[in-house]
Amino acid sequence: MVTRFSPDLVTLAATAASILDEASPRFCADRGAPGVVGKGDRDFATQVDLDLERFISHELTGRTGLPCHGEEFGGPPVDEALVWIVDPVDGTFNYSTGSPMTGMLVGLCADGEPLLGLTWLPLLDRRYVGYAEGGLTCNGRRLEPLAPASLRESVIGFGAFNERLGGRYPGPRRIEVLATLSGQASRLRMSGSIGVDLAFTAAGTYHGAITFGRHAWDNAAGAALVRAAGGIVTDVAGNPWTVTSPSVVAAAPGVHDELIALIDSVTGQDWES
Repeated sequence: MVTRFSPDLVTLAATAASILDEASPRFCADRGAPGVVGKGDRDFATQVDLDLERFISHELTGRTGLPCHGEEFGGPPVDEALVWIVDPVDGTFNYSTGSPMTGMLVGLCADGEPLLGLTWLPLLDRRYVGYAEGGLTCNGRRLEPLAPASLRESVIGFGAFNERLGGRYPGPRRIEVLATLSGQASRLRMSGSIGVDLAFTAAGTYHGAITFGRHAWDNAAGAALVRAAGGIVTDVAGNPWTVTSPSVVAAAPGVHDELIALIDSVTGQDWES
């Protein structure tokens, strides 16, 4: 990874962690909050999304001097300069229904490359921090790097899909990938939260995760965590992941190559046929 920035990641990680700790009581207290802002078909934001993004972004910029780009209110371009990327409630539908598979995501990127990731899962009492020089920690404890594994023995997180969905990765093709994967992986999991899937992959709870979402606020923190843990993060075509990538395949060594080969065997990277 080449970047023109050399930030003090130890200090920045500690600052961001303290801010997420301060936000956690509100996150826990309002579990089950209803949607207040519609964002498309069956997608919405709660008042907690709005309030926590304002708080987290304000504190990050005030304490570090670096700008923030958030899911709800936007900000500077995510692929230029040094910028925080914030998702105040990842897995909002889960959060609104009371599921604990939801959290707060903060990533720090430089020129589009993830440098630092923090994923707070307050309802599961899990706090993940990762960056290249510091490895991956959970609740302050350093975790072992990811060991090589095979797809046959792996648990794989799979992102949401809708059979009627169009776009770059149409629903029917996603289902073809899922069907083939179901016969080759040991287990599949659909948590409803990209942040959870990527954090669990970094920690070795899962061995890999596939998501067809392109939003930097969903992916940046988790991409940094997986790389800090020694995993591999690309798009579904196998290109190294950046904040402008259209999808994510993150996995332990060995598993990642098998996932890309499986996707290739099903689609040939032709997602329209």
